[in-house]
Amino acid sequence: MSKTLKPGTPAPKSGQYQNPGTGNEVTGVKGKPLPPTPRPGQGYKLVDPTKHKR
Repeated sequence: MSKTLKPGTPAPKSGQYQNPGTGNEVTGVKGKPLPPTPRPGQGYKLVDPTKHKR
């Protein structure tokens, strides 16, 4: 299971990140900061990493 990431933290991988407190998902891009959450103390977990070939 992935750890909870704080808002503003650069996304370690591209993919869908879920806010466990609300169930909402956002798209995170590797290296870009995750967006603010609706309430303080919430965070994000990576639930569906982007699958691509290089």
